[in-house]
Amino acid sequence: MDKKKLNERFDYWVKKLRLEDNWDIKLELVEDSGFKKTGDFKIDPDDKKAVLLLNALNPHNLNLEEIIVHELFHIKLYPLDQVTETLIESHYEEGSPAHKFAYSQFMGSLEQTVAELAKCFLLEYGEDKTLTYGRVKSIKGFNALYDDLKSYGYDD
Repeated sequence: MDKKKLNERFDYWVKKLRLEDNWDIKLELVEDSGFKKTGDFKIDPDDKKAVLLLNALNPHNLNLEEIIVHELFHIKLYPLDQVTETLIESHYEEGSPAHKFAYSQFMGSLEQTVAELAKCFLLEYGEDKTLTYGRVKSIKGFNALYDDLKSYGYDD
């Protein structure tokens, strides 16, 4: 997707997700081979400004529209993210097993929620409705998992 098209899709999604009236958000295309993420954002919650960073080199060959929607949902949910992180930090000693558990459970749930919302909106309103299966490629298949279980004595 060319830069003009990426900016058009970004503007579309900022409006669709009703972020334009509450946040000042801009898209920054990163053309640095050292930037390993596909998408990320920088945020100043006090001034309600954010920069969505998008890997213009797209090393994983992913649907960039899906990445834009995903990252914008992180911004949309940022207040809830911060409240939850503050509650975890105030109730559990950093580095403790309880802190690690609460934090990992929260971050996993947040990421799943953001991914699901992004997929729902992309499939309903997206121009490119192709879902990305990037992480699935690195997950073991059923047969490999079954072989691992056999090594523990779980064999039918």
